[in-house]
Amino acid sequence: MAVNPDGYPVFKGLQKPLEFMGIRGRFLTLAAAAIGVSFIGFIVCSIVLGKLAGFIAMLVMAVAGLLTIYIKQKGGLHNKKRHRGIFIYKTLFKQ
Repeated sequence: MAVNPDGYPVFKGLQKPLEFMGIRGRFLTLAAAAIGVSFIGFIVCSIVLGKLAGFIAMLVMAVAGLLTIYIKQKGGLHNKKRHRGIFIYKTLFKQ
């Protein structure tokens, strides 16, 4: 916390990026959605097939969602396309 010349405290926000249990930034929303979908899947499967099948379906959906998030997170917070190769621009400079 810094203090401005008038003596009032100034909060400058987080000094570190937002992270919770290894999940960073915008992926927290996706993680919450994955857990919510797995819970709804549990309810639907437990009604249709039984509680054990619903529990197994919930675990499978939650693990699949979280694994997908961890894999996507390796690419960074901003998914950028990385084109590999050599690009030749013939019309960049007109003569």
